[in-house]
Amino acid sequence: MPLPRQRRFPRSRASVRDAREFTLQVLTEWGCTDRLDDIRLCVSELVTNALLHGVPPGREYCVSLARDGAVIRLEVRDSGDRDLPSQQPHSEIPDTGEESGRGLFLARELADDLGISKHVVGKTVWVTFKAALQHEPFPEAET
Repeated sequence: MPLPRQRRFPRSRASVRDAREFTLQVLTEWGCTDRLDDIRLCVSELVTNALLHGVPPGREYCVSLARDGAVIRLEVRDSGDRDLPSQQPHSEIPDTGEESGRGLFLARELADDLGISKHVVGKTVWVTFKAALQHEPFPEAET
């Protein structure tokens, strides 16, 4: 089983792309590419939410990936203060007239599970994906 991987990112727009690239690199190393598009979209949405609502200026956020058999877990931990109103993320169906507010809704629809863990400082929004296991080919039988 691969070791969990994590990386911290600065509070910047460019870090969304960097978080997607980090995710691509880790999942490719693990041979877990069957849900890659779904996972990368969720990384974008969760990181964008963290930047907009959970990471104060001058602080960072952390993206973590873990694999347990066929389950991949993606976590985005922000560093927001406990009293920020953004500590209660919403994932309801967005209003069709709104131009934003679809991030957690998309993540909930694409992932197999989604949850939020609160911390003394900040929160972690996590999603899990059931992925196809990559099996080693059977050795050729000798005749």
